[in-house]
Order: sequence, then C-alpha cells, then structure tokens
Amino acid sequence: MTPAQLSRTVLHTVRRAVEDDELCVAVPERVKVRTPPRPGCGDYATNVALLLARGARGSRGEGDALGIAEILRRRLVLAPGIARVDVAAPGFLNITLEGTSHAQLVGAVLSQGLRYGHGDALAGVSVPLGAGDEVRAALVAHVVRGLVDATGGVVVPGDGPVVRAVPVSGRDLLTRLGPDAARWALLRPAGHDLPDLDPAHLLSQREDNALFRVQYAHARTRALMRNASQLGIIPQPQPQPQPHDAPAESGAYRHPAEAALLALLADYPRTLEAAARHRAPDRLARQLVALADGFFRFHDACPALPSGESGERKPSAVHRSRLALADAAGAVLAGGLHLLGISAPDHL
Repeated sequence: MTPAQLSRTVLHTVRRAVEDDELCVAVPERVKVRTPPRPGCGDYATNVALLLARGARGSRGEGDALGIAEILRRRLVLAPGIARVDVAAPGFLNITLEGTSHAQLVGAVLSQGLRYGHGDALAGVSVPLGAGDEVRAALVAHVVRGLVDATGGVVVPGDGPVVRAVPVSGRDLLTRLGPDAARWALLRPAGHDLPDLDPAHLLSQREDNALFRVQYAHARTRALMRNASQLGIIPQPQPQPQPHDAPAESGAYRHPAEAALLALLADYPRTLEAAARHRAPDRLARQLVALADGFFRFHDACPALPSGESGERKPSAVHRSRLALADAAGAVLAGGLHLLGISAPDHL
C-alpha cells in the first residue's frame, strides 16, 4: 500500500463514518499521511483527527480529536492491508501496515523496474512549459518534460519554470564537470538557488558529495546482487501474511531501518508527481539523496547476506527478503537518475 493509497483509504474511512452518522464533520478533499519522525510509531501517521476536530462545531479541542481518532481507528483497523492503528495524543493516528503490504510494494518495484512510479497521476493535467536558451533553464525544461510524460500529464506552451541562470556555458560545464556532475549541479538546487559549480565538491568521492552518495548507493545494491548470485541466494520479498510481532527470521520487514526504506520507496511515485506538477526536478533529486541515505542505514543495520559468524552460514528468509528490498532500492535509484539524465553505474 503506497502513501497515496493509504491517504485514499483514510479519506474513505472518514466519509463512511460521516455517512453512518458516527461523525459530524466536514469531509476534507484529501488526507495527508507521512512517515513518523520516530521509530516505533507505525509505518505512517496522519493528523486528520486533529484537523477534523478544529473544523467541527462545538469542538472541545484535544478531547474531540482523541474521540474522532478512536472512531477512525476502529474502522481503519478493519481495512485490508492495515495491521494495526494506534491513537497518540493529541489526536494522531499511527498506522502499521501488514507484512504482505510491504512484500507487495517490493514486488511491485521489482516487476516495474525503472518505470516504477510512472503512471497516470497527472492524467488530464496540462503543465505549462517555456523554452529558453540559457543552459540551466533549457535543462530543467527538458527534464520536466520527461517527468510530465512519465506521470501522464501534457506539456503546453507557457512560461517558466523560473530558475537562476548560471554564468557559464553548457560546453564549459561539460568540460569542467562531465555530463553527470554538470546535470546534477544544475538540477539538484531549487530553481531560486544558485548552483554550486565547484569541481572539488561535485567530483569528489566523499560522503559530503550528494551525487556520489546516490550513485554509490546504487552501485552497492548491484554489488549485493552479484554476491548473492555467487552464493546462490535468490532475492524474494516475504510472500506470506505475517503477524505484527513476527520474528525477524520470518523475513517480515520489521526493523526500523527496513520500515524507513520501505516508506521512501512507497513515497517515490508521489515525489515524481509533485516534481512534474511543480516543474521542480530538485524534488526528485532530494528524494534520491534521502533514498540513498535510507539504503545505507538499512545496509549497515540489516545484513542482507549471511556472514558466517555466530553460526550464520546458510541463507534464510530474512536474507532473501532484505536482498529483494535492496534490489528494489537500486531499481528506484536507477530510475530516478535516468529521469534526470544521469548514469547509474554498477561499479564505482
């Protein structure tokens, strides 16, 4: 279940509670869900109960929010794909998805590959786009056109997007930085920010170079797959329904680093839509940086290959499921880089 799907599920739950006279509130047009800021608070959280309480007549504030949250909790926990819903003061709903939802997400990414996140989210939406001779404006417009096409929208003649020009030609940029770093330098900052064009920053193979982290994360996923192949381990997300307290050996994704990486993968289609709608490739670039950082945290905390230590010699379900998650992360990193026109090397 993606964040967009969960948002629709929560909105539908609110609407049904109103139709059944269990709630007397105005049904919002949309509901937002987000990844909780702290581990142990479910996979996603929403403040919809707080918002509904503020808009309700005769609202008593926090007390009403907690009451609304409890009504929604009882209904949401019955929805397919949701394993658990907790109410947290002053009225948040913390939602934990079933293990099968996580496995289905990983499976969807692996089956769609580079095209994961593409679709018809902007079907019927016209995105105005202008043409410019300045190198940065032309590049941003070119990438936005690809993002709009990937999300089902239509580009129409118009102004913008407005970006700060750079005092250098495209030829000079390619000579100084090469194609990957040049594109990243122009696309990564928000349009109103002036890009950093220093080769010492953009070409260094250090953690403070965001492009290096993203490309290196992809390369690490490919190295894991090569090593797994040599060991005869086939990546596979856990296919069977798992209880919330399933042991790690079951292959269920329960570690906080796994949950955080899954949330980033699930949020990727919405990022593509927003980047296309707002003509902002920097949103995609930032998502790729977050995904790379999430992968490294997962990689360090959740070994995907048996180490031979402590009797761990044979691959288990947890290794196969973690390999599948790493493979999915690599596919999304490669797909995002491809949309930016940047290479995703297998070796770095």
